[in-house]
Amino acid sequence: MSELNYLTKETLLQMKEELTMLKTSGRAEIARQIAEAREKGDLKENAEYDAAKEAQGHHEAKISYLESAIVSARVLETKDIDISKVSVLCRVSVTNLNINKDFVYQITSEKEADLKLGKISVTSPIGKGLLGKVINEIAEITVPSGTIKLRINNITI
Repeated sequence: MSELNYLTKETLLQMKEELTMLKTSGRAEIARQIAEAREKGDLKENAEYDAAKEAQGHHEAKISYLESAIVSARVLETKDIDISKVSVLCRVSVTNLNINKDFVYQITSEKEADLKLGKISVTSPIGKGLLGKVINEIAEITVPSGTIKLRINNITI
């Protein structure tokens, strides 16, 4: 993860807290599970041991991901956001011209994305397609279901 990761201050703090938890109590819990499974006998045929070691691998991968994301993080303040065009952390009101329906999206980092809350990742097809667009511009975006046309109605913070 070498590219910049734009985040709000709150999300960066949440990521740091999660990383601390994973490195402390999370690692301790995994070690406990491995020790418990090891006590149950032959490691060659011990499914619990294999599962605990696999969980340890996933756990360490998550730690590595968070460390990388934190190192590449750039905190964006709302006062620094240019709303003359769509950029990260902007709230964008669009009309899907294919179905004539309005949507509001906030362009966020992958970590903050949550479609139920209208937060889409800057790396998603729609996020990429909206970046740099201005009010009244039409973005033609290729998505898995085909091509959609979104007209930019408004850009706010």
